[in-house]
Amino acid sequence: MLYEEKEKLNVKPHNVIMEDRARISVSGVLDVENFDDRQIVAKTSKGNLIIRGSELHIEKLSLDSGELVVTGLITDLGYEETAPGGNLWSRLFK
Repeated sequence: MLYEEKEKLNVKPHNVIMEDRARISVSGVLDVENFDDRQIVAKTSKGNLIIRGSELHIEKLSLDSGELVVTGLITDLGYEETAPGGNLWSRLFK
C-alpha cells in the first residue's frame, strides 16, 4: 500500500464544538503549529484552523486521539486557505 493511501486511511473526522464563546473542542487535530494567549493555529484533517481571542489556554491536547480543547474568550474562527498543490515554494521546487 502506498504512503498516500495509508495517510488517507488514517484521516480522523473533523468537528468543532463551541460552548458560549468560552470553550471550543476540536477533533481531527494533527498538530498545533503555534499558539499564544491570543491565537492558536491547529493543523487539522481539513486544513489549518485559526482560533483567535483573548486569554486563550490549551486545556487538552491529545494528538493520539486528535483532540484539542481551548478555553478563553473566543472571538474568531477561520481556516487558512492554501493553493492547490501546496504553497509557492513547494510548487517551485518539485
